[in-house]
Amino acid sequence: MGSGKSVVGPLVAYRLGMAFVDTDAIVVDQAGVPIDELWERDGEAAFRAQEVAAVADVAAGPPAVVATGGGVVVATANVATMSASGTVIWLRATAETLSRRVGDGGGRPLLAGDMPLDKLRSILQERSDAYEAAAGLIIDTDDLSADETADRIEAWWNRF
Repeated sequence: MGSGKSVVGPLVAYRLGMAFVDTDAIVVDQAGVPIDELWERDGEAAFRAQEVAAVADVAAGPPAVVATGGGVVVATANVATMSASGTVIWLRATAETLSRRVGDGGGRPLLAGDMPLDKLRSILQERSDAYEAAAGLIIDTDDLSADETADRIEAWWNRF
């Protein structure tokens, strides 16, 4: 969260002439409530199950630029599905950068309560190996604007 997926994704999709899909938006649409309400009402396990279904649905559809929630790597099924259907790009940033971008973490269940920076550090520490293993491309976004990040992805894509 805060890496820029929801901002960079539509830019890249537009530039490449592809659709943009956000799996969090799919989950919200299917659940009929915002993620923080779903999380509170049904718990993380229910959210993650819906996330797995959303990733599978998107992977089975037409080519698209897809933004996923940061916890998508928690489920190995998601990583396998994403890797089999496209290239996974990790928009990597430090916890400090992510914290600046997400502010107080409002509406983000994993950051609820005090000390969102410490929570972000912990999340990164827990998931960094999974992000790196899943990624076919890693872009450090700390000092990049959304346009600069999209430029790098577009340049990488156009190499093929």
